[in-house]
Parts: sequence; structure tokens; C-alpha cells
Amino acid sequence: MSNDRPAPPVTSPAIILLTLARRIETELNAALAPLELTVSRLGLLGHIAVVPGVSFSDLARMSGTTVQSVHTAVKALVGAGLVRDHTARAGSASTIEVTPEGARLLEAAREAVAEVDEHMFGPDADPVQRRIAQAVRAAFAI
Repeated sequence: MSNDRPAPPVTSPAIILLTLARRIETELNAALAPLELTVSRLGLLGHIAVVPGVSFSDLARMSGTTVQSVHTAVKALVGAGLVRDHTARAGSASTIEVTPEGARLLEAAREAVAEVDEHMFGPDADPVQRRIAQAVRAAFAI
């Protein structure tokens, strides 16, 4: 009997990273759900918090989405009391800022993200995932 099994497929870093990214996003969304946040909503709130006077166009570029989508998302954040939009009138520049409630929510979200980091990349995590985290930290000097 011969061993005519096909060789395993060549491992693609892109596919491995994409698979890991989806796992991370799933874990983050689960951790953020009790805060009524998603990864994308957290990202938008975070951008608003760290870029004073950010425009809708800048938010769209940073988020990789359309200006229309950002307008809709910011409107939802305003409705939830998480940000203020000081738009003088339609078509004019906006000054979007995080409210105290938005800042409180961001802090709670940071804690949730830290728990996911610990679970997925901490000392008890899969050694391969720990090595990936080390490489990411080194690449971005975090």
C-alpha cells in the first residue's frame, strides 16, 4: 500500500491572518455587546476621541467607509448621547466630540478589549498566537 495522499496546501499568511482577524472580531464583538458596542462603532468613537475637530470625510477615510455611512453612524452616536456634533448648518464643517458618557464607555471598552487580548494573546493563549502578538507589537513598537 503506497502513501499517495496529497501534500497539505501551501500555507498563506494572508489566509491565516484573515482567519485570525475574524476570530478576534468575533471575540471583540462578544465582549463589547454588553456595552452595546460593535468593533466598528468602537473604532468610530475612538477616532472621534483622539482626533479633535475630526471631519466626516476624515472619519470616513479612517474607517474605510463612505461619508454617508459615517453621517448615519455619528447620528446614532449622538442619539445615544456618546458624541456631540456642533454643526452650524448642513454643509458646514462639523466639530464632533465625545461626551462624558462616551468617554466612560470608551474606558469600559478598553477593559473589554484588554480581556480579549489577554484571552487570545496572553500567557495561557496558543503559543502561535502569542508569537503573532509579539510580532505585531514589535512591528508597531507598542
